[in-house]
Amino acid sequence: MRGKGINYDTGARVPAGWTREEFDAAVVRREMRVIADELHCTAVRVSGSDPDRLAVAAEQAAEAGLEVWFAPFPCDLTTERLLALFADCAARAESLRRKGADVVLVTGGELSIFAHGFLPGDDLLARLALFATPGPELRSLLSAVPARLNAFLAEVVRTVRPAFGGKVTYAALPVERVDWTPFDYVAVDAYRGAHNAATFREEIRELHRHGLPVVVTEFGCCSYRGAADRGGRGWMIVDRDREPWRLDGDYVRDEEEQASYLRDLLRVFEQENVDSAFWFTFAGYNHPHHPDPRYDLDLASYGVVKIHPDLSWEPKSAFHALAAAYGKGGAY
Repeated sequence: MRGKGINYDTGARVPAGWTREEFDAAVVRREMRVIADELHCTAVRVSGSDPDRLAVAAEQAAEAGLEVWFAPFPCDLTTERLLALFADCAARAESLRRKGADVVLVTGGELSIFAHGFLPGDDLLARLALFATPGPELRSLLSAVPARLNAFLAEVVRTVRPAFGGKVTYAALPVERVDWTPFDYVAVDAYRGAHNAATFREEIRELHRHGLPVVVTEFGCCSYRGAADRGGRGWMIVDRDREPWRLDGDYVRDEEEQASYLRDLLRVFEQENVDSAFWFTFAGYNHPHHPDPRYDLDLASYGVVKIHPDLSWEPKSAFHALAAAYGKGGAY
């Protein structure tokens, strides 16, 4: 696999607040060195809502010798505002690329859920709620998404290509049925759960039909027993309606389940000729560890490090599994 990657959150603005409140360039610099030197990554997907933060993190990633996937991750914006954001980020990514960095521009991700205009709902939470009751109504709503989304993505590419001279892609949900013709990579967020475990390998293999290199922009698992079966929905165990946030039930920490999931999926990606893959994520900055299991939000984090309330961190089992897999002597 060419690109051995991980996601890095600079802070996304979502209905519950920022996913990362504090952002310090010196901290980012140290963490990029850890990603390059200790995790042996060759690429990092730098994501978030603030273009200024993205530019800082991208610069630090490039200085660490990493291929930079410059990935604005907006939430609850209209398509008009999205176009302006992507144009801004394209110019910033091009500035870095012209300094000699290897840069790929990722024009958003999972927009059918995270943006206005593709599914009904006033905000992200309302749109996510549609998926709580799968059935004919949801299938009907999803069937209308590809035409609208692909028309918009074509407009996005026409907007960013004049400003950015590198490769361009989009981080898709499998159900979005993206037309990859305007892009340089097929890129999907590929989570394995109980619902698709039997077909997961075939789903990855099928992506090659488009004739472009295949990239997994996200894959991951939380660190509690049973999280592997929940895949991309593993984070949905936090009760955010109470202060302070707490888990909605009793869960058992199981870092080895997270690490095993990581090794299993990397093996699939390698065998199915995936060009690059990005574990989600380095750290869940707004999901700190707590000694009381009911308040241990780290269990609902996909991070390979465990964040403490003072924002210091320590590696989890998945950190060591990723470092071994990506390292020179590692094996998937």
